Parts: sequence; C-alpha cells; structure tokens
Amino acid sequence: MEKWLGLGFGYDPSMTVREMTSYAKKAEEHGFDMVFFSETLQTFRDAVTTLTSFALAVEKPLLGCTQVVRLRSPLVLAQTFATLDELSGGRIVLSLGACTKQHMAKHGLEYADPAETLIEYITLFKRFLTGEKITYESKHFRLREAGLGFKPLRSKIPVWVAATSAKGLRIAGEYADGVLLNATTSVEYCRNAVKIVRKAAEEKGRDPDELQIAGLIVTAVDAEKPAVEYVRREVASKLSPLMVDFAMKPRLKVGEPYITPQLIEKMLEAYNTGGYEKLMSEIPVKVLKGLTAVGTAEEVRRKIDQYREAGVKYPIIRPADKSIIDIVIEAFG
Repeated sequence: MEKWLGLGFGYDPSMTVREMTSYAKKAEEHGFDMVFFSETLQTFRDAVTTLTSFALAVEKPLLGCTQVVRLRSPLVLAQTFATLDELSGGRIVLSLGACTKQHMAKHGLEYADPAETLIEYITLFKRFLTGEKITYESKHFRLREAGLGFKPLRSKIPVWVAATSAKGLRIAGEYADGVLLNATTSVEYCRNAVKIVRKAAEEKGRDPDELQIAGLIVTAVDAEKPAVEYVRREVASKLSPLMVDFAMKPRLKVGEPYITPQLIEKMLEAYNTGGYEKLMSEIPVKVLKGLTAVGTAEEVRRKIDQYREAGVKYPIIRPADKSIIDIVIEAFG
C-alpha cells in the first residue's frame, strides 16, 4: 500500500496565493495526495479564496483547510464548502476548529462555549448538506426553515476536527469523520492523542477504524542552514503570548514530553524581555527537533514514518520556510 501524503501551506504571510498555487501544481506532479491550507489566528490569507485557486489549478489531490467556527454562520459555511466541493469535483475536506477566547477577542465576538458551538457546527453542517430544511434553536443559534437552495454535489463532505486539547480530541472521536492534529506536536503526543480519539469513538458506539487521523507536521530539510533553524519561527509562534494558552498549554493534559510548564514560563520570560527574536533564539534544539520533522531528506522521511506508526494515517507536511519548499517536495516525490 502506497503511503498517503499531503502538503500544507498558509503559515507564511509573505507567500502569495499565486505562489502557493504554483507549489500545489508541483505537489500534484510529485504525487502528493492532498494540498492543505491553514487559516490562522494571525489572519493571514483566506482559505476559501486560496482553495478556489488550488481547485482550478490541480485535478487529482484532495483539497483541505481549517475553518474556525463562528466566523461564518453554519449555513454560510455549508453554502461555501458545498460550492467549493462542486467546483473541485468532490475533493474537499473541511477541518473545523473551536472558536477560542483568543479568536473571539480578535474578531469582536461575544463569548460562547467553544466546545458546544463546535459540536453544533459539525452537526448542522452535516444536516445542511443532505438538503434538509432545519428549524433549530439553542442558546447559540436560532434557525427557521434554513437550508441550501441547491443540491450539493456530495451529501457528505468529510469533516475533521482541528484539535489540540483532550476535549477537542474527544469531540472529534464522538462527532466528526476524523481529526486533524495540530502542527508542532511530537510523535509521542500524536500517539497519545490518537488513543483519546479512538476511545471517545468507541464510547460513543462508533467504529474508530473508520475515522481519518490526519496531522500537520512542520518540516524542513537541510539546505543553506541546518534544517532545525528553519522551524524556529513557527515553534516560537506557538509559544508566544498570543497563542500559548490554546496552542501549547492544552497539550500538557494529552501528554507532550517536549512541553512543560517550566519551558512555557521560560519562553514567555524571553518574549517579555527581548521580544519574538529572543523567544526564537532560546528554544532548545531538542524541543525543536521533537516537535517537527527536520534533518536530511532521509531523516525527515523516517520521522514522517514514525508519525504514521503513531497512528497518523494522513500526514500533511508543512515546509517551515518558502525557500525550502522545492527541496521538501522533491524529498518525497
């Protein structure tokens, strides 16, 4: 059986949609199975626009992206992704993430329970795709005879939950078609996370073997500088004050050997005294290597296989710097 592999973008503010699309074409030429786009808290480029460009440029790879719930209404989300699925010929995978307090503050939203709203979005999205007209009321939503005005190409678009916390992983196992494990997580974390997802599915009476277990893996191959140096910026972003509460701290309850409360405190102190550059410079190399796939092409391929062995059946590698995207693609071509 051939090894499944995706290529991810969306975490570099300097990359244009046209540039990413050209690399999507190259990924297709090299046999990649998916092109994925991550929307981030930093409000870089828009996933829908980017996926549209990908859909028009490549014919075979699946196309996926993350979407934070509540930034679109449940109906608009279904309308948008049913349209994208039609445009792409049925190749869309949607990965939904909880609207955290940080997202609410960024977008001026009133507080609503992140877990509750995530579950409701998964449920309503799936119902809308069937063509059902929905009348529904909760403390978060009021819908009256709401539904799509056209027949979607597929009545079932795969929904993954973009999860980091134990609660998010359980929601994935209970309600979704799969899970997307966060970037900059170790093989050990992924192994622990997969166990949580599978157990939640079993307790809900679902078959855990039917779930799609995907993971974003920040990747760098030795080039003009050692590969480990390319991943510092993204790992640092997860340890910054903006993101550490929802991107790093929840991993402690899942089991992430490379992240400790002491490390988090030390990194925040570095940020407060010297800003982002000091934070980047002080991340231990052991941590950088543990949370990413770096090294020679052969070392990186072996590390991706370790993630597979931990249960990540659908690894999505995300090159840590646009200067090495060609090298990374060719390492797996």
